[in-house]
Amino acid sequence: MLQEIRIQDLGIIDESLIEFGPGLTVLTGETGAGKTMVVTSLGLLLGARSDAGLVREGADRAVVEGVFAVPPDSPASLRAIEAGGEVDDVLVLVRTVATEGRSRAHVGGRSAPVGVLGELGEHLVAVHGQADQWRLRRPDEHRELLDAFGGAALAKVRTAYESTYAAHAAALAELESLRAAARERTQELDLLHRGLERIEAAEPQPGEDAALRIEDERLAHAEELRRGSAQAQSLLVGGDEADARIDDGVMGDLARARAALAQVSDNDPALAELERRLTDVSHLVTDLASDLSGYVADVDLDPGRLEWVQERRALLGELTRSYGDTVDDVLAWSATASRRVLELEGDDDRIGELEREVGELESARAAAADKLGAARRKAGKALAARIAEELSHLAMGSAQVVVGVEPAGRLGPHGGDDVEIGLAANVGSAPRSVSRTASGGELSRVMLAIEVATAEATGSVPTFVFDEVDAGVGGRAALDIGARLAALAASAQVIVVTHLAQVAAHADHHLVVSKSDDGQVTRSGVRRVEGEERVTELARMLAGTVSEAALEHARDLLAGLGQNAQV
Repeated sequence: MLQEIRIQDLGIIDESLIEFGPGLTVLTGETGAGKTMVVTSLGLLLGARSDAGLVREGADRAVVEGVFAVPPDSPASLRAIEAGGEVDDVLVLVRTVATEGRSRAHVGGRSAPVGVLGELGEHLVAVHGQADQWRLRRPDEHRELLDAFGGAALAKVRTAYESTYAAHAAALAELESLRAAARERTQELDLLHRGLERIEAAEPQPGEDAALRIEDERLAHAEELRRGSAQAQSLLVGGDEADARIDDGVMGDLARARAALAQVSDNDPALAELERRLTDVSHLVTDLASDLSGYVADVDLDPGRLEWVQERRALLGELTRSYGDTVDDVLAWSATASRRVLELEGDDDRIGELEREVGELESARAAAADKLGAARRKAGKALAARIAEELSHLAMGSAQVVVGVEPAGRLGPHGGDDVEIGLAANVGSAPRSVSRTASGGELSRVMLAIEVATAEATGSVPTFVFDEVDAGVGGRAALDIGARLAALAASAQVIVVTHLAQVAAHADHHLVVSKSDDGQVTRSGVRRVEGEERVTELARMLAGTVSEAALEHARDLLAGLGQNAQV
């Protein structure tokens, strides 16, 4: 809801603070007093194009500041926060227009592009005047208004369609992706199959490359290994003859050392322990000599085995160069590749499944679109009747309203219908879009009829502003227009610029725009009128002058609407 606007140096308004309340607020005043300038200031706050000519003569800039009450989770609040502004139950918008033509905007205390004001405006205020129509400017807005008017029944059908449409779009996207990747998939499969065939032919075993590397080293140096191990074994067990005596090697020396200790170890426990340790050493040397003897016997001097080992290592090396650093890596790649082959080969089956699924969803989507179109046509007839009923109270009883729901020739996220609210303002003329048919005050009345007809269902914006909604009407029709504005004000804040007392008499709040001059400068200001001041303003609007008859007429007008002139 709009709480207040502060205007400084805009047009003939030097400085004015205008406070607004809930319900219906009217702005009245003599011609040229600056009523429309209030609407212009609001337009600037909502992102309208600026004009340096709006700056008051003698000032260097015009400033408009608006304060709006906004719920914390409302679209306007969230957009303002996104733009960097601060929102604490209220949102402050500021627009500055300089004489050199520059325009600046501030949202919630932070500088922002003027376009952000326009985005916020669509969530805050709907302005209906000769040059300020944003509602129903695009065909999508006609559709959204109709769908909102259709209520829960239409929403259920639309939700069902949107769900089917989304499922079809997802399946179709997956199908097209698989089809587009068919060539790449075939190439990948070919590479995987060739790799798996190479690995399968080689039949590598876990850790085989490490074992073969060791065997290759042993076979390549077999003679040196046999000679060295035989020499070591001989030194341990001794040779045949040396220096004219039997050489029994290290083992003989150890045996003689044990015998020497055995003769005296019984006399000293410490020496007995040394004998025991010497015995352990003898056993170890005996085992070592036996193992060396076995090693010498097992050393393979077969050149054929060496050749096979080297060829096998070369084969495994080809695999590791392509598929990993080790044979274990190659085996891991093989396992992964096998799973990938199953996945890729399964894509062909998936394509077939998706083709069937897409076909079924296309049929389901078309059926859902038909149901949605039928629901919209039914709601369209009801909406057209409601708008026509409202227009009959707004001095446009001969106007014909048609809510057209026609096939768009394609199915989109919101159905397959083109929706347009059409109006034939005169008998015999063909209906045209409301945004192109009416003009000026007539357009404002059409929009008033639409807003009243859809207010309860849509709840689209919290504030409506109407300028020249009563142009060209009077008498009973003017009272009807006031009644329709009051009806809309029951569910939203409504601000109306009017020159008719019959409309102003319905107001919950009455603001008067007046001008004065001191012979040099003309100024305009806004004040709230109540009680007898309000009666006086209504009398001026009725008769042009404030006479006793006019005052009496004003009191009768208020009394006829059930209002107390002293309120």
